[in-house]
Amino acid sequence: MDYILIDLDGTITNPKEGITKSVQYALQSMNIFVDDLDSLTKHIGPPLRDGFMEFYGFSREEAERAVEKYREYYGETGIHQNHVYDGMESLLTRLKQAGKYLIVATSKPEELAIQVLEEFHLVHYFDDICGATFDDSRASKEAVIRYALEKNSVTDLDNVVMVGDRKYDILGAKAVGIASIGVLYGFGSEEELTRAGADGIATTVDDVFDIIMEL
Repeated sequence: MDYILIDLDGTITNPKEGITKSVQYALQSMNIFVDDLDSLTKHIGPPLRDGFMEFYGFSREEAERAVEKYREYYGETGIHQNHVYDGMESLLTRLKQAGKYLIVATSKPEELAIQVLEEFHLVHYFDDICGATFDDSRASKEAVIRYALEKNSVTDLDNVVMVGDRKYDILGAKAVGIASIGVLYGFGSEEELTRAGADGIATTVDDVFDIIMEL
């Protein structure tokens, strides 16, 4: 595999505190009060609007208002409540040394993804950073993957793998026709990733390199 697409939240960095507190803030603005932040980790992965509509029965208009509130907190505070997974820089270094072409493929808005990677001084590892749009015109992981491949003129799909921690990463990869690796150190379970059809399961950050080299 020469082209490695890598999810951001839950795969490169652990954004749990920032995302869950941002969701908590957004829900509070809609008169929904949640004290258990662990219960909000389900919002790490899928597009925010979809999550608000699916889990709280919001109309699209209500979901839009909630997303605006989410971004109000996230842009000021939540984006900084984040940290890089142990061993990630070593993994990225090894992949670059092995001659891999690295692309971030995230459902986070592209501008915010760049900001996160710049803050952690990780931008230089990646050949491109591809994300969603603020206007929801590109939101699903499938759409982001297609965008990343087209933007980088990647046509040999047998030579591409998507690495991510949620079923959305795996299903998006399958829809496009590329291989996928699910990681267990993020927010998806082994059952979730296996059911989605991951071609490999990595328990640790170090495992990711070995599985990529074996595919």
